[in-house]
Amino acid sequence: MLLVIVTKINDHKSVFIKGFCPIRQVTNKPIKGRLGLDLTLARMQFTLRPAVESDFDFAFQAKREALGPHIIAKWGWDETFQLAIHGNRWRERPWSIIESDGTAVGSVSVAEAADHIRFGEFYLLPQFQRQGLGTNILLSVLARSNDLSLPVRLEYLKWNPVGSLYRRHGFEVISENDTHYFMARQPHAR
Repeated sequence: MLLVIVTKINDHKSVFIKGFCPIRQVTNKPIKGRLGLDLTLARMQFTLRPAVESDFDFAFQAKREALGPHIIAKWGWDETFQLAIHGNRWRERPWSIIESDGTAVGSVSVAEAADHIRFGEFYLLPQFQRQGLGTNILLSVLARSNDLSLPVRLEYLKWNPVGSLYRRHGFEVISENDTHYFMARQPHAR
């Protein structure tokens, strides 16, 4: 089940999404050198709620933990510089906080324009990555894209492995610069 509520904030449409994320069954086979547990978790609930000013620090923490290692690999981490960039984007874009079981686990910005949906600032805390949650958040935005017959656009650092997630879900590179790929995914007919 997916609930979508659209609001308008600062001349941007903000999308509130509530849904679920199926968790893959984990077996007792070795996974990247670790033993998994023989468990099946039915669903991880998630909610995207509109961010408020008091979420600024958490959203920056999520960026630092999720994107920081990829920034450090190229430029190192300059806290003052990164905080300034984060502040600019915070003011320019509609942000949502990703929650699971009432706990903030990441952030995302989903903005609907007349001719596309912009997906960005997508940061999951590391302990919530690689569990299918990010995939299902992306799929919920793609479902909205299909409903509205609008393409989704995004950008990411070239060396960030998140690119494989985007390619798996039909995104194609439409341009690039020295550091970023700019991608789009056309809506699919329902």
